[in-house]
Amino acid sequence: MSELNFGNNLLNPTPAGNLSILQHLIASYKLWHEIKSHIQKSSRYTLGEKVDALFVETLELIFVAQYISKAQKLPALQKANTKFDALKFFLMILWEVGDLGQKQYAALSEKFDAIGKMLGGWLRKTEADAARDASSRAQATANTKK
Repeated sequence: MSELNFGNNLLNPTPAGNLSILQHLIASYKLWHEIKSHIQKSSRYTLGEKVDALFVETLELIFVAQYISKAQKLPALQKANTKFDALKFFLMILWEVGDLGQKQYAALSEKFDAIGKMLGGWLRKTEADAARDASSRAQATANTKK
């Protein structure tokens, strides 16, 4: 299997306990991709396409967040979190209207729980780093005015 090298991160198989958030999202998307073709036509081209688009947008935002500057990371992660929440919402609607089976929904939901925890942790850490950086800048400004 070939490896994609993006900076210091390798997108190669790792032990299940050490999967990155991006690898979890890719695995979830692969499962979704299998499921999508079995969704009834009445929802496949409406809710199914919406879920698919949100998946792709979330994947892109998480991928980009790994490589952008610290200053740009927080807005990207906040947007990824919003897209991910919308993805879960529309997937739930697809299940509630009966076009996504219980087992399929449960399998995706289980994966989403892990992704949500990882994304939430990354977001909280980035917010704390941004607050600490802002405090350091304020302290440095206050010290230069003395």
